[in-house]
Amino acid sequence: MISSMTGYGRAESTDNTRKIVVEMRSLNHRYLEVSLRLPNLFLPMEMEIKRKVGEHFSRGRIDVSIKMDADNGGEGENRYSLNLPLLKNYFSLLVEMKNELNLADEITLELLSRFKDVMTPVEAIPDLQACWGKVEPVFYEALAELKAMRKTEGDILYRDLVDRIGYIRTSLDGIVQRTPVLLEEYHARLVARVQELTKGLVVDEARLAQEVAVMAERSDITEETVRFRSHLEQFEAMMNSAEAVGRKIDFLIQEMGREINTIGSKSSDAQISRRVIEIKSELAKLREQVQNIE
Repeated sequence: MISSMTGYGRAESTDNTRKIVVEMRSLNHRYLEVSLRLPNLFLPMEMEIKRKVGEHFSRGRIDVSIKMDADNGGEGENRYSLNLPLLKNYFSLLVEMKNELNLADEITLELLSRFKDVMTPVEAIPDLQACWGKVEPVFYEALAELKAMRKTEGDILYRDLVDRIGYIRTSLDGIVQRTPVLLEEYHARLVARVQELTKGLVVDEARLAQEVAVMAERSDITEETVRFRSHLEQFEAMMNSAEAVGRKIDFLIQEMGREINTIGSKSSDAQISRRVIEIKSELAKLREQVQNIE
């Protein structure tokens, strides 16, 4: 069954240390394009994450966002280091001030500890694989939700396409059924016109038959209708395929458009022309819908 290229998936996880949120949005695109918004920690994994997404989708622009709060229970949390060079610089400046101005104040630990950046927090270097181990289940949960929504949207598209294909087939049947009647009507009009022009003289039936035969050959649409029916059968087979068939179906609709244009050009009958217009209209709607198919 077909799948749509539009969908959304979201998953999150919270434990004692951090909150992880993964969101995936999918839109129509001619090919597969994966766009990532990642924490800096996961930038080295960018190509790997794109590959993981590509294993599940063939077409569409897929935007993936991974958000991860800072670790609140890590080993380096609330640890500080002493900026000793800066502290010595502050101390020497204070000593210089005291001597130059003959100040009696003492340079104390309390005073030195007040200066900015004397003590700086230790930045813990997180373990990339350990962090991804926490993110990965959330990533695949969001991916599964995106796939499910694309499948649901695909089911809706499938029902609409089936209805339109059924309508096109009915209209094509009407054209085929109309063709032999059209020849009979043409023969009757030709006889009436000849009799009118010859004022009741005997009509050469062989000559009339020859004219009708020429008309039949010129307006014969058997080849076009056979090909059109074949395209309809292929269309239905593709809709039930497990593969990504959006581009193939789009090409098939173009071929059906060529056949119906030829059918229309071969006939000057009003009823056939009306059905040709109906089929063209449905093909345009089909092509618009097919742009959503993976």
